[in-house]
Amino acid sequence: MNQREKEQYLRDYSILKSKGKPFFPYAVAKDSLMAVVVMASIMFMSIMLGAELGPKADPTTTTYVPRPEWYYFFLFELLRIIKPAVLTPVAAIGAPTIFILLLILLPFYDRSPERRPERRPIATTAGILTIFVMGYLTYLGASAGSPNEIDIEVPAQYEKGKIVTAQAGCLACHKIGHNGNDGPGPELTDIANKLPKAALLRTLENPTAPMPSFKDLPQEQKLAMVDFLSQLRGEEQGPPPE
Repeated sequence: MNQREKEQYLRDYSILKSKGKPFFPYAVAKDSLMAVVVMASIMFMSIMLGAELGPKADPTTTTYVPRPEWYYFFLFELLRIIKPAVLTPVAAIGAPTIFILLLILLPFYDRSPERRPERRPIATTAGILTIFVMGYLTYLGASAGSPNEIDIEVPAQYEKGKIVTAQAGCLACHKIGHNGNDGPGPELTDIANKLPKAALLRTLENPTAPMPSFKDLPQEQKLAMVDFLSQLRGEEQGPPPE
């Protein structure tokens, strides 16, 4: 915009401003009316559709998988995508804060007086990209499986053992692949390189505290767990030890 266009814009703006209406009560009344409509819509949906309620909280369980509210699904999925633990603070705090600051500071680095979207490429692009990224991550977060699922691809004959291992809560103390915790138990991603099947079975039945015993687990499920664990060799190749 050159100087002549800027002066013309300021003249037009002053004329329109003199013909306009004050913020109070006109704009306040419009905002208040819209707020009432939104609140009434939320109350109607709450009464007619109800809220999604999960099972009652059980403080004794170690297998509960917390899930965020839908409006945090984008951040939930971002944390799933960022695998290295050292980058977790960046995903949880750094990136969202930077994007929010960029949107807050948008009026300061995009000084164009234009209001038509096609004439404000910076603001339009920033808004479209933000909405698209948050929407896509929200969709992925809503359709994602449990973070306690074991994400290692295994042959079909070991699939049952993988499911049993995940359901037994092993990821609460062990790490398998990218999922799970770094302690207090050791990582199991390459456990087959360290222990043979017999040792794995003995550990499940007579573990060292604080690991719980799986002696009372049905034999079929116990052997499925052992079969699954016995083929976890990490990046190395070759048959597991017998």
